[in-house]
Amino acid sequence: MKSGFSYPLSNPYPKKIYFCKVNNFPVLNTELFLAKRMVSRSKGNFSRPIVMIAIAAIALGLTVMFVSIAILTGFQKEIREKVIGFGGHIQISHFMENPSLESRPIEKNQPFIPRLTKNPSIKHIQVYGIKAGIIKTKDEIQGVVLKGVGNDFDWSFFQSKIVEGHHFRVTDTTSTNEVIISRKLARLLKLKLNDDLRMYFIAGENTLGRKFRITGIYETGLEEFDKLYVIGDIHHIQKLNNWSSKQVGGFEILLKNFKDIDPMGLFVYHQIGFSLDASTIRQIYPQIFDWLQLQDINVLIILVLMILVSAITMISTLLILILERTNMIGILKSLGMSNSRIRRIFLYNAVYIIGLGMFWGNLLGFSISLIQSKTGLITLPQESYYMSVVPIYLNGWTILLLNIFTLLICYLMLILPSLIVTRISPMKAIRFS
Repeated sequence: MKSGFSYPLSNPYPKKIYFCKVNNFPVLNTELFLAKRMVSRSKGNFSRPIVMIAIAAIALGLTVMFVSIAILTGFQKEIREKVIGFGGHIQISHFMENPSLESRPIEKNQPFIPRLTKNPSIKHIQVYGIKAGIIKTKDEIQGVVLKGVGNDFDWSFFQSKIVEGHHFRVTDTTSTNEVIISRKLARLLKLKLNDDLRMYFIAGENTLGRKFRITGIYETGLEEFDKLYVIGDIHHIQKLNNWSSKQVGGFEILLKNFKDIDPMGLFVYHQIGFSLDASTIRQIYPQIFDWLQLQDINVLIILVLMILVSAITMISTLLILILERTNMIGILKSLGMSNSRIRRIFLYNAVYIIGLGMFWGNLLGFSISLIQSKTGLITLPQESYYMSVVPIYLNGWTILLLNIFTLLICYLMLILPSLIVTRISPMKAIRFS
């Protein structure tokens, strides 16, 4: 390695360094070069253990933030998908001043359906009907809601939640007596797959009974929904309510992206006319979605604490590095290097330490998240958390913003302590050595 300094011959004591040469290649950024030399020759220094502790603290803090965000987004996504699986993103029904489980019928063939289908944000539209009833067995009785679905029903959600048996098929010509119930209901009523199920309904002043056969048992973990819903053929709802085959209880709209739910709710509302009403799943179950939003506060507290710990650790490390290099600072000042350029050397060094800690933090956080998502190693009591394993969801943009924000906050907090360089006198610094 060859290095040297060039300066005007008329001034034997230059006020600043113009360039360096390393292996005959010019180095334009002198501060970056010196910062790299500090890093490469720091193995025997007193600050080496402190730097390693700082890297470990940043890595650990970022790992905690990484995993916390992955768990929070996974938890929110899982709960949202379960609620949406029972009712869609948006529901269209007859406008009623006194909402109830059993709504007035609306015509299946509506003029707004083609307009909604063409909207790129809408994934699917399906019909539904509901009827409150009672399941009675030899020893047990349970109030439930029979949700009738048609041949256009999207089974993807329940298909992933069925633990025994299979879902039934619906046709336009004939009705089926097959239903699927939850594992919670099956245990409460002591029922099993392929058992007969008797349900009783109130129709006017009469009590009507229907016999069904259980072809599938599902489990979502949402106890309130699992205890309530039995999924069956919509033809039964039409017969029980004396509706025609062209009448349904309403429409469920599935969107491609949950983030579009509010603007699409307004769009649908203005498309359907005054006699119908459109409600988003967030409006139907506000308590669930308000509870999910409260979880953001917990993660925000964790993020603030971890970033503060990382920043304070880096401030301490930077101060130690400056004190250890007091002699070098004095020499550079005597050679004419400005305070701002000397500060930049230590800030480059600090950014390197932060970057190294962030690299290991991301690697560790991603590894933990990947292992959990693939194996479900960490479990949860489903009765309390509505799921049996810790959910993980990795959003690339969220993780990128987390890294940028962490680096930016730590860097900004290092600017103030780096001002200590300006307080160091060259003469005292050289004597100090």
